[in-house]
Amino acid sequence: MSEDDSSTSPENGEKKRSWLERLGSAFSSEPHTRDELVATLQTAQQDGLIAADTLRMMEGAISVAELTVGDVMIPRSHMVSLPVECPFIELMKQVVDSGHSRFPVHGENKDDILGILLAKDLLRGVVADNSHASVRELLRPAVLIPEAKKLNVLLKEFRLSRNHMAIVVDEYGGVAGLVTIEDVLEQIVGQIDDEHDETEDHTSQIAILADGRYVVDALTTIGDFNERFGADFSDDDYDTIGGLVTEAVGHLPEIGDELTLERFVFRVAKADARRVQAFHVTILPPEDQDEA
Repeated sequence: MSEDDSSTSPENGEKKRSWLERLGSAFSSEPHTRDELVATLQTAQQDGLIAADTLRMMEGAISVAELTVGDVMIPRSHMVSLPVECPFIELMKQVVDSGHSRFPVHGENKDDILGILLAKDLLRGVVADNSHASVRELLRPAVLIPEAKKLNVLLKEFRLSRNHMAIVVDEYGGVAGLVTIEDVLEQIVGQIDDEHDETEDHTSQIAILADGRYVVDALTTIGDFNERFGADFSDDDYDTIGGLVTEAVGHLPEIGDELTLERFVFRVAKADARRVQAFHVTILPPEDQDEA
């Protein structure tokens, strides 16, 4: 038997098929969709290959490619914009009160965006020996973007242009809101607090008030809430009380919104444009629980 014949022997053919099967099996197990990729990452976290924080950042990075500016922007109603004709001293007061570092400056109305004012530019303009006659001289160009722009595209543009803020316009050219590089990065790494944000004490996420109500941080885990109040809310779908209540309401709750779940009345006490931050919680007396 020749060497060529021996290479095609049943034994060698079986080895070849076995190797091909193993190779095909390896490729078939690779994720082919976003959901499969996320599931693979979640399995890796469950197996201890990556940390929970790492998983959240990886999931956030993946979601950025699917989210649009309209999903994360600060809406027009929450914008802090400055009128161009406002005296310097009044501008300084508004800048200090807001704690922001960048501000859209408008003309006759808030759709007439003239540029972006940086707090440091305003300070330099005020203390300069040859003080500027108008804030117009301090403005930087405003970047206008549509609501439908993808976040991953915007993040790349922010990096290349070194801009940190963009004005979001609707289909009619009106101002719909604004978005900052921080808003985009928070989708990946989570909430970013600076020195102007109120410090959250995560060691005391539940506190009692003088009137008997409780203040509950929205990031309180459902497990901790259940343990504190003897409740039995499920944490299969959501980890935090904020997630549980938001899902039950069906939309992002606003300050003052109330919802009764089992024997608890949740009233939104603190919220911003992106999430609920704290609730006032009242425990219903037994005689009222049946009615609820």
